[in-house]
Amino acid sequence: MEKRICKGCGALLQNEDPTALGYAPDITKPYCKRCFRIRHYDDVVIEMKQGIDPHLVLSKIAALDALVLWVVDVFDFEANIVKGMNRHLQGKDIVMVVTKRDLLPHTLSNEKLARFIMSRLKAYDISVQGIVVCGDLVKHAFADDNDSLASLKEAIAYHRKGRDVVVMGMANAGKSTLLNALLQSKELTTSLHPGTTLDLNPIKVGEYLLYDTPGLTRNDSFLTHIHEGDLKTIVPLAALKARIYQLKDDQSFAVGGLCRLDISGVKKATCVGYFAQGLSLHRGKLSNADALWEKHYGALLKPILSEDQKDMACYTIHQSDQKIDVVIHGLGWFCISGDFADIRVWVPKQIGVTFREAIL
Repeated sequence: MEKRICKGCGALLQNEDPTALGYAPDITKPYCKRCFRIRHYDDVVIEMKQGIDPHLVLSKIAALDALVLWVVDVFDFEANIVKGMNRHLQGKDIVMVVTKRDLLPHTLSNEKLARFIMSRLKAYDISVQGIVVCGDLVKHAFADDNDSLASLKEAIAYHRKGRDVVVMGMANAGKSTLLNALLQSKELTTSLHPGTTLDLNPIKVGEYLLYDTPGLTRNDSFLTHIHEGDLKTIVPLAALKARIYQLKDDQSFAVGGLCRLDISGVKKATCVGYFAQGLSLHRGKLSNADALWEKHYGALLKPILSEDQKDMACYTIHQSDQKIDVVIHGLGWFCISGDFADIRVWVPKQIGVTFREAIL
């Protein structure tokens, strides 16, 4: 019998093992049971967010004679970085496709965003042949004022040079959404759940193949570890609204039960939070913070990652003359400026934190 792959995730269809990838009761259908349930019920049958080897995916991409479209979620930029990108994909032409521009405040100009992206790429020693910034591709991909797809098609035409095209990036960066918009179809499975695409999925586009690929994972991101039921709380689906706090003394902030931020030695400072609207932020005096976390962790302060709040690591930075972003990988960021002495941030031990010059 001819082998068939799932249109949604690229897994080889099979009807023998209901617990294995690619299972479908009827393998003549286009989708495996897992993709069918994600598409219709947003229900993950098999959890794969930490089950795909990123090095294997990168090696498969490196073996293709193809232009690489590297999809990066600008909201979660730091956790979307592939360290050693040019080493893993030596000799490849790479175009960075920045998604979810529509989540950022409209006060951020495209010029300032471009400077930010170039600065961060330089900091990570990553070189690309081009950058395309995309707005809303979920609901308004074809709106008159959204030229994202036109810009992307122009970049592909310019850089492809007779080769195939492969789309890669971190889990939940928006790869399949981008491809569905590009192809004007909804065949690829899209979801908040990391690990939706399971294998290289080739799609014929005119004279070349366009490959969808499994989302890479970083073990220092909340998206890799958070409980499935809490994904809708931490992943923003609408434009971010800045939560602005003016500080005149030492303060502490709790992002649910996932992150604690302390600002000490405060004379006059401003703290702005950029997180999903469904995620609660609690502000209080630093002197009361220990008692708050001890009493309300897992209740008022939720969601949580670990039952034991002691499973947290602390990162510290001292005052800077510049505005500082404190980025919590997979969650969001605080922007802090003014006259203060120290910033301390606690997150679960497996989660990464990046201090950077402010994006806004």
